[in-house]
Amino acid sequence: MSTSAPVEREKLITAMAPELRRQLKIRASERDLALQEAAEQAIRDWLAAPGHRPVEIKPDMHRPWGTYLPVGMPTAFKDACNERGVTYIQGLAQAVSCWIEGLTPATAAIRQPVLRVMVCNQKGGVGKTFLSGGLAQGLAEMGLRVLLVDYDPQGHLTQGMGLELIDEDDISLLDHMTGQAKGHDLRELLVTLPQSRFGGRLDVLPACIDAYLADALLGQVRVSHTSVERALAPIEVDYDAVVFDGPPSLGMALDAALYYCRRREVERAQRSGVLIPVNADIYSYNAYKMLRRQIDDLAVDADADIDYLGLVLNEYDSRQGQVVQRSHNSWLEFVDPGVLVVIKALKEPKEAAAAKTPLLEYAPSSEHATVMREIAKEVAA
Repeated sequence: MSTSAPVEREKLITAMAPELRRQLKIRASERDLALQEAAEQAIRDWLAAPGHRPVEIKPDMHRPWGTYLPVGMPTAFKDACNERGVTYIQGLAQAVSCWIEGLTPATAAIRQPVLRVMVCNQKGGVGKTFLSGGLAQGLAEMGLRVLLVDYDPQGHLTQGMGLELIDEDDISLLDHMTGQAKGHDLRELLVTLPQSRFGGRLDVLPACIDAYLADALLGQVRVSHTSVERALAPIEVDYDAVVFDGPPSLGMALDAALYYCRRREVERAQRSGVLIPVNADIYSYNAYKMLRRQIDDLAVDADADIDYLGLVLNEYDSRQGQVVQRSHNSWLEFVDPGVLVVIKALKEPKEAAAAKTPLLEYAPSSEHATVMREIAKEVAA
């Protein structure tokens, strides 16, 4: 462990094309660097070596992006951009592209565990079900074997996929978590989505209303924060990715799923972790602060690294006035985690849920389906 004093940092906010951001994430992970460290190296090299070739920038293909750099470096970067006659977006694209191109081949990658993503926010209406379902569908379309866990007792995801909830008198995920399902295989609960676009690769673990009792029952379970991991361990080998639609509450059940999605030994940073949907309003910000406090407390109490994969600003409608616009702009200032994408308020998700059909099957060419595929690429990078 380093004993040197932490470097004071300042925020740099600009934008980057999603594909370039994914390449930066991949190359940083291969070299066991945090994304922030990789960005710092790229910008430092760019500042020291003027004359980089221009990088093609498509105005509609970049997304807000930010990082923390040593004090003075954001200003130096902006001054250099002005001196070289390039925009901040172009300067960052040059820096990152040249850093990636200049890397020597990485050593053989260490085999990674199953990818695990927790989509959570205890606030209702922010789009947990929409995001978790769309992400799982996008990953399955890419060819990954995916388990989608409806961890919300309300079962909106289960019903929106056209499936039945598990009867509360039957064996459920909670029974497996609490050790009450001896002699039963968790695979008995899984339903494979039939749509051909998913190739039989997308299994759903339906919700059960007994999940309302999770916190009360988990309070009687030894080391309860490991209960989800114990329940899913026998079937992990069947999948490349596990995605959770989180519960609408804070508590022990959430802790167990968060712990399951922690960074494991030898796993690359920012690979598994938490994806948080939010809305452009003050209530969503307050809920985010409460969620962040719980995640950070669990990380300390359980001695675990729980990575933030990003924020998704959902159902944004600029026509709703200045309050919403200011909130939108405030979210885009976030860096750790930053906003991966802003999703407009459109009709397709609600229509797909009402039709009890997965979004990518109901409206495969819609703007929302395209965004879900982009998020899937980001998460799988």
